[in-house]
Amino acid sequence: RTSADYVEMSLAAKTGLKVLVIGSGGREHSLCWKLKQSPQCGPLFCLPGNAGIASVAECVPGIGVADVPKVVEWAKANAIDFVVVGPEDPLTAGVVDALEEAKILAFGPNKAAAELEGSKAFMKDILQKYNVPSATYIRTTSADAAKEYITKTGAPIVVKASGLCAGKGVIICESVEEGHKAVDEMMTDKIFGASGDEVVVEEFLDGEEASYFALCDGETAVAVAGAQDHKRVGDGDQGLNTGGMGAYSPAPILTPEMEKKIMDEVMIPTVKGMKAEGRPFKGVLFAGIMIKNGQIKTLEHNVRFGDPECQTVMMRLKSDLLNTLIMASEGRFSEMKPLEWDPRTALLVVMASNGYPGNYEKKTPINNLDAAAAISSNLEIFHAGTSTEGEQLVSNGGRVLGVTALADDVLKAQTLAYESVDKIEWPKGFCRRDIGYRAVERLTAK
Repeated sequence: RTSADYVEMSLAAKTGLKVLVIGSGGREHSLCWKLKQSPQCGPLFCLPGNAGIASVAECVPGIGVADVPKVVEWAKANAIDFVVVGPEDPLTAGVVDALEEAKILAFGPNKAAAELEGSKAFMKDILQKYNVPSATYIRTTSADAAKEYITKTGAPIVVKASGLCAGKGVIICESVEEGHKAVDEMMTDKIFGASGDEVVVEEFLDGEEASYFALCDGETAVAVAGAQDHKRVGDGDQGLNTGGMGAYSPAPILTPEMEKKIMDEVMIPTVKGMKAEGRPFKGVLFAGIMIKNGQIKTLEHNVRFGDPECQTVMMRLKSDLLNTLIMASEGRFSEMKPLEWDPRTALLVVMASNGYPGNYEKKTPINNLDAAAAISSNLEIFHAGTSTEGEQLVSNGGRVLGVTALADDVLKAQTLAYESVDKIEWPKGFCRRDIGYRAVERLTAK
């Protein structure tokens, strides 16, 4: 169906909407928290949700997020008006296509467009074809060809499993030997399963990394906001890569000029390219960008809100999120008012289970969360991996909580977030103590 078909049944002016959010992490908690504030929002559901989400939405346990037939069946049975898809797995599995077939409006790309994240090889080809700045690369299903390229190019070099790996399919190799080993692990030992059947080998980019969100309606892209996150598990960006140990928005490196450059050179050409490919992209496009000496290169595209960056962006958004996502899904950007932002800085500290990103214990008790959340009205604790056993809140994942503070500058936000963290009683959990350090250094250098 085209956007014209939606006009007579547009949701943009309706109230009491039944809304379903798909997912169970900190990103989904922040989306539910923000959607609930919309005057258009009626009953709000989250599938499957978590212990924190249960305070703002009705959780729907027992259905897997990528079990498309069951998700659609539930949405139909419960007369859902609008669906917001959090994670990538259901998007690449075609949940938006199936919902649209069932005449349910959904925010997120269809299966053909979600290939931008489902296949890194496809994404690199699109960037190259439409002249979006990115690292030089090869894509191959041959381990020998990958190794030959690594030997020829030299190190440092990056080896990526092409398929979905929950953010873990990238190995930065400091030597040619490490590169060959990474190829063997992915292609022969199958450490990422079928996701490593094809690999992308690309030049190593250095500089400062930032994330940027744009909303897309199939035709064009509208700037949302930027953020920076901390991927490494240890202070000073040391140790293993994780899904993200903290984030802050806005990021000082993303000046208005830099944001315009990212929109003009990356986001808009990608969306126009996808339309030209017959895969129009609707939803949120989330780009990882490497910045060096004022120049940018695209590291990756994700087809959903990043986590934990999403939480910091939701803290700052003043516009009606539900209305905004409906307008994007109905392809009605021309009628949309510009987004309004809180100029203050939001900073999030992830609390994770001891041992993460390796093995960790589950079901460990967490206490004093209410007191930690009550220290300021400019603070929210978003739950990522929590559940309850009786009345007791317990951990249920690697990344468990996202303590998110809003303040006049990054240093004040950092201070407030850690003040809250220190009130949480969770002996089996840890966090980084330096989230936002680059931005704090920039601020104090002034």
